[in-house]
Amino acid sequence: MPRLKIDACFSPYLYPVYADTESIVVVIDVFRATSAICVAFHYGAEKIIPVATVEEALQYKKQGMLAGAERDAIKLEGFDFGNSPYDYMGNHVKDKTIALTTTNGTQAIEAARNAYKVVIGSFLNIDVLCDWLIKQNCSILLLCSGWKNKFNMEDSLFAGAVTQQIIDKSADYRLGDGCLALKYLYQIGKERPTKFLNYSSHKERFAKLNLKKDIRYCLMPNSAPVVPILEGKFLVKAAL
Repeated sequence: MPRLKIDACFSPYLYPVYADTESIVVVIDVFRATSAICVAFHYGAEKIIPVATVEEALQYKKQGMLAGAERDAIKLEGFDFGNSPYDYMGNHVKDKTIALTTTNGTQAIEAARNAYKVVIGSFLNIDVLCDWLIKQNCSILLLCSGWKNKFNMEDSLFAGAVTQQIIDKSADYRLGDGCLALKYLYQIGKERPTKFLNYSSHKERFAKLNLKKDIRYCLMPNSAPVVPILEGKFLVKAAL
């Protein structure tokens, strides 16, 4: 039997049930925090400081640092960025340190902060992420940020995609029931993911805010091929 495991946790609220001292935790918030983080590093950001609260982000902003803040998919007034990937495209992020707080993604990072290792996953970095994970020769926990501690479809679809790719490339992993279920979910939705997610709660919420462009971009594989990793309080770009 393979000695390594890969499992999925559907919500930060459930993370304490799954946490162990050996697994690499992949934080997933496809719409849109982890996608935005990957884009920021792809465009040259040096560090990102993920924080749980708006107050923390505001303190960094007052220190003269760039800061992003989003709640309920809306950029908060007075901040440089929200959590749209498009906010982070361009030379304005190059070599910068950015503080960031979001409704779901940074909450999941906070929950897993003391894990063995924490990395960031999105469709935008899926291939390099999976290759990097396999090279680490460690067990993996896919932590879906969900929506306010509830299950959501897009993060689960991505977790299924990661599961499928890793087991296709390596025979060293055994699947937990969560990953097994999400692998089947991905097999159903992989051909037309946008249509598959068409009636998900987040898709409907984004449509009302005219964020269809963001949704399409966040489902584009490998457009930001970096692996952000948590080192202390900072996310930095991992060596590949």
